[in-house]
This record gives sequence, structure tokens and C-alpha cells, in this order.
Amino acid sequence: MPCIFKDKELHIISNGKMPIENFREIMMDIHPYVTAIHLREKQKTAKELFHEVQLLTSANIPRTKIMINDRLDVALVAKARGVQLAFHSLEPASVKENFPLLRVGRSIHSYEEAVDAKINGADYVIYGHIFSTQSKLGMSPKGLEELSRLTKLDIPVIAIGGITPENTAEVLRAGASGIAVMSGILDASDPLAAVKSYIYELKDGDGKSEKYI
Repeated sequence: MPCIFKDKELHIISNGKMPIENFREIMMDIHPYVTAIHLREKQKTAKELFHEVQLLTSANIPRTKIMINDRLDVALVAKARGVQLAFHSLEPASVKENFPLLRVGRSIHSYEEAVDAKINGADYVIYGHIFSTQSKLGMSPKGLEELSRLTKLDIPVIAIGGITPENTAEVLRAGASGIAVMSGILDASDPLAAVKSYIYELKDGDGKSEKYI
């Protein structure tokens, strides 16, 4: 099922703490409304991560939305949509050369890293953290000004970090191609309602669309 909004993307990222069964229950409700579901499970083995993909797909969650963090081997064997690469991962160019149909994202934290990701053929970058967030206590946020500078590089930028429905429109006005959310949805008392709040801001890409019903 395609996303209901047109141009802007909504990525959901697992937190590495929530039991996969709980994560699956949430994804069963919200996957029609999101662009990508990232399995970011740094402590899991390849075998465990593969099993998590199987659990998701057995609940009719599309493989075409599943992104695997760092583990190219799991992404390929599990037939996921793509892989999200970190600074220590393989270079996007190497992955794209060998697996051109795989969607390849790169996580970045600076303008220079964005330039490198673009040159190396990444399909998009995830950049942050934009606002203060509990997961990055003591670390200064990147802010909207730097985000705006980075989005002029002609590579899609997915913003992450402290993004709420209330500040999503600011992020879009800064030029972001979408947002990535973790606690704003996974920790919500009603994840589906939380997703719809984000969709309200994302649907037409300007925060001015009619509310989704």
C-alpha cells in the first residue's frame, strides 16, 4: 500500500530496546502511513536480525518498506528494500555498484559527510540531530540553519532528532525531504494517532494540508 502523502517521507526507526513483538504490533497498525521502517538493532546478530525481518513480513508488513541498519548481508538475504549505512559501514558507491536496485541511505552528521555521501552515490541521507532530544543528552543540536545549508546539495535529506508534529513544518521549510522518528511514535500512548499527527504536517509537504481522517 503506498504512502498517503505525496512527496515527503516518514521513516520509523527501531530503538534497539523494544521487543520485536511489540515493534511488530505497532508496525502492523502504522505501516500503510510510512515510507520506510528501519531495523536499527546494533546488539543483534545477523541471525536474530533476519528473524526479526521474518516476523515483520509474516504480519504482512511489506519488505519494500524495510531498511536494515548497517548489515548489507541481512538486507540482501532478507530481500529488504535497502540498507542504511553508518560512517563505519561500506561505502555507498561499493554497495550501489554491486547491488544497483538496493535503496542505500547514509547517516551523516556534517555538511562534509553529506558531500561525501552524494559523491559516493547514496540515494538519500539521514541528518541530525536537529532539535534537542533525550537520546542525545549533552550534545548540541544541529539546528535548522545547518539543515537548510545541507539541503541545497541536491541529495534528499531526511531530518532526525527531536522532531515533533509541532516542529515538522519548520523542518520542511528548511528543505528536508522528510523526517525520521523514533520515540515520537514508538513511545506514544497511541502510535497510530501519533503517526496521523505527523501525516497532517507531511501530507502536502508544507504543513498546510487538510487533516487526514
